Amino acid sequence: MLRLGDLSSLERIRSTVVEHHKWRSRCINLIASENITSPAVREVLASDFGHRYAEGEPYARLYEGTRFFDRIEASALKLARSLFKAEYVNLKPLSGCMANLAVFYALTSPGDTVICLSVPDGGHISYMEFGGAGVRGLKVEYFPFDEKEMNIDLDRALKKARSVKPRILLLGGSIFLFPHPVKEFRELADELGVFLAYDAAHVLGLIVGGVFQDPLREGVDVVSSSTHKTFPGPQGGIILCSRRDLAESLDKAVFPGLTSNHHLHRVAGLAITLLEMKRYGKAYARSIVRNAKALAESLHELGFEVLCEHKGFTESHQILVDVSRLGGGRKVAGKLQKANIICNRNPLPWDRLEEARGNPSGIRLGTPEVTRLGMGPSEMRQIAEYIKQVAIEGKPTGKVAREVSRFASQYQQVKYCLEEGSAYKYFRFK
Repeated sequence: MLRLGDLSSLERIRSTVVEHHKWRSRCINLIASENITSPAVREVLASDFGHRYAEGEPYARLYEGTRFFDRIEASALKLARSLFKAEYVNLKPLSGCMANLAVFYALTSPGDTVICLSVPDGGHISYMEFGGAGVRGLKVEYFPFDEKEMNIDLDRALKKARSVKPRILLLGGSIFLFPHPVKEFRELADELGVFLAYDAAHVLGLIVGGVFQDPLREGVDVVSSSTHKTFPGPQGGIILCSRRDLAESLDKAVFPGLTSNHHLHRVAGLAITLLEMKRYGKAYARSIVRNAKALAESLHELGFEVLCEHKGFTESHQILVDVSRLGGGRKVAGKLQKANIICNRNPLPWDRLEEARGNPSGIRLGTPEVTRLGMGPSEMRQIAEYIKQVAIEGKPTGKVAREVSRFASQYQQVKYCLEEGSAYKYFRFK
């Protein structure tokens, strides 16, 4: 029996959700690792699939009651194999971190070594000894990094890899401005007899759109990724592979190794996103990169220290800005949030890890969500102006927030999808 206190708590939860929707509808979201799903995806995320189990493979389940979901997962797998041109696809990981961990479990044994990027150089926590690699019992070595070029220092990296003899050469990362030297590492992997893996979490949509390197075509053994950054699907993970001989190991690592049920409503939403990217992926990816370059150029012209001017700032959806002279990433990102501009503080390669945890030198900005809401280069120039008003001019954040709210209210429709609709439709509980 519900009591008065329970009802009061229920209403607080509901009202908080509504408040969140209202606030975020008034914000400019520049978090590089976030995106928004289409109305069609949201519809299936709220479906009865969210209550059900489907352990095993389509049409070979360990549970009954899956005859309709079997059709959806089989279709999603077929779509994914076609879209990514992959021999093998696994849609079951619940996150990009889980996809990375599955690769570690499938391809390594405890005590093996993985070589990857460090966190300040752009590596993800899931490949660290304090993260997923450590859970697997792996030793972690780091690629030498060229701070000016914001990429792996190829000659030094090849030399170090030959010295440490890792089991996995892991490319990709959380900071990903420019393509990595996949072909050269393919040659090294063959020389050493080791695996070449690639974390495409941030650039998966750009790969589909043909505006970034295609790691499978360049010789990577296995690609792990999330499905909700430049690829605008529901939050989850995916594994792609060019080698059928690795399929059994990868399958076992994911199920029953790391997951039981794989959240069926998420797979249904992913199937719709695959259809959307099949139709609109090229145009969407081109617009994401065009906007990132426009935002970077505008910020640079306004006096910000945007990294890699000599290389055109970026070839992806991300840009990095050194804001150390403006108080550091924590201070600047905090002020921007008060002005309804959402981004994240981010370490830069010259930061020490203890600084990175507190007040790193940089902020990271990304364009997947603003692009999906229909913004273009002219809007990027306006966003840069808002950022300048807050971070350089010191304009009151409340005043900027009101201006940002009026600006954001013009961009509420999701684009590049099968059914356009409101991006921030408020929950109206009755």
